[in-house]
Parts: sequence; structure tokens; C-alpha cells
Amino acid sequence: MRCLEIKRQMATDEIAHVTELLDAAARADGRRPLSDHLYLDLVNGGLDGFAGFLASEPGHDHPVAYAQISRGNDAYAFELVIHPHHRYEMATLGPELIDAAIDVVAGAGGGLVNWWVFEPTSAHVQLASDAGMAPGRSLYQMRRSLPTGLDVTVTTRAFVPGSDDQAWLSVNNRAFAGHGEQGGWTLDTFCQRQQEAWFDPEGFRVHDIDGRMAAFCWTKVHDPAARGEDPLGEIYVIAVDPDFHGRGLGKQLTLAGLEHLAGRGITEAMLYVDADNVAAVSLYEQLGFRIHCTNAAFVVDVAPSGGAS
Repeated sequence: MRCLEIKRQMATDEIAHVTELLDAAARADGRRPLSDHLYLDLVNGGLDGFAGFLASEPGHDHPVAYAQISRGNDAYAFELVIHPHHRYEMATLGPELIDAAIDVVAGAGGGLVNWWVFEPTSAHVQLASDAGMAPGRSLYQMRRSLPTGLDVTVTTRAFVPGSDDQAWLSVNNRAFAGHGEQGGWTLDTFCQRQQEAWFDPEGFRVHDIDGRMAAFCWTKVHDPAARGEDPLGEIYVIAVDPDFHGRGLGKQLTLAGLEHLAGRGITEAMLYVDADNVAAVSLYEQLGFRIHCTNAAFVVDVAPSGGAS
């Protein structure tokens, strides 16, 4: 009989078991299955608004599936991962994990839940429909080769940890006000990212105007060993302070980030952008990016349960 454990905090051994499952899925799929936001919430043991759902079966020394909810700026993000050896059980595991997550959110007072899926199939669509979820946001992953052959016409500098933290937090939260994942960051969230092995201040390009941080481009290099391929560079976060819109800084900071990645010997770059952000998609297409794949969210607004306070 399958056992489903719900964890509001994760112990070290539980994190290790989930990591083994994530690694198995990454090897099978060629990509890490959890977004950065959820993964960091997991490895930090679970912050406020976290719940991990660990499914196990007798006779198996590994979890057969894992799901997680993490509270974001204005909604819960939900993702689920099924062990490659058990994906034939998706029709039963999926509903169990989705229903358990919705129950937890209802018990916590309700709220909007986004189930993020990489390249959704008809099976995902059916599971979402059965759970009362409707199609929501879509994210394009876009890629291009490096170097770009395009000139950077603005001066940038490296981010200075400690000194630039508050200025960055202000620019980021102003630029992404109301955004589900990138808006509403706290200093603790930002400091967690800076502790990641991939964090590189030199790859975090900043443009100042009159002594103020006006724009930034934060890059990331994905571990080639984890992907089994050449290193992949990412425009991780890019933003322009609203006070400095209209100066073409978004394009120039993107080019500055790509230039840095190319200088490290990276030959391919990627980024994520909301599919309905027509202006941003058009800009990236002008810079040579093309759509590589799509992540989609299925959304449900969960009502509070009778026992919620």
C-alpha cells in the first residue's frame, strides 16, 4: 500500500531522499525537475508556506514521487516529480499529490495555486481539468548561440555583495511589483541565492546612473556535469528600475550579460520570459533568441476549508 507523508519542514535525511529522486528525474529528462524557488525552499528545510509530499511504496528503497508547494508573492507554486521507474503510475499518483496539496492550501486559508509543468502533455491537461484547474501563465524558454556579435554600448560593473544588496532589492521589487515569483523578494531570499555554488558577482552586471543602480543583468551558468552536455549560460534575472525606462537599458543589459557568458567560453545561452509579454519576446527575438520549449501553469483558486482560521 502506498504511503503519502506530508512534511511542513524537511529533515536532513528527508532532503537527501528527495534529492535522490530529483537526480534520477534529471538524469532521465536532461533537466532539473524543480524550479529554483522550490528547490531552495526544499534544501533550506521548508520556509513559511512550504509543504512537501513524499510518496513511498513497500519494496522500494526510494520515493516513488514527490510534490511541493511553496508560497510566493501572491500565490502558491506547486510542482510534482514522479520517479522515472514509476511514471506508468501517473494516473493514480498525480491526483493523490494534487488533492493533498489543495487540501493543505485550503487548511491554510486558501489561495491561488499554480501547478507548473514542463511541456505539458494531454495527460497533464486531463489531470489539471479533473482537479478543477484552468490554463494559466505560460513561460517560454528561449535560447541563442554565443557570442552575439552585437556591441554593448553601456558601462557595467560587477555586483558587490553586502554593499549592493539593498539597492538591488529595491530595483528588483519595483521592477517586478505583483509578479508571482520574482516580486516581493526579501533580503533573506536574496542572501540564500548568493550562497548557491553557481553565484558569481562578476556575472551579475550592474549599470549605474548618477550613483543609483538603474538596471542589472544577473547571469547563471548551469553545471555541465548535471546536464551531461556543454555548459549553458542563463540570463537569470534582468530588470530596469521604472525610473529609467525608455532608455534601451533592457536590451543593453541583456547584451552585457551575454557578453560576460561568452567571455567565460559559454557557447549557448537561455532565458525565461512570459509568453504573453509580447514586447519582451519581440526584444529577445531581435537579439537572436528563439523559443526552445514551454513551461505552463494550471491554476486553481482554492477556497479555505471550514477549519481554516
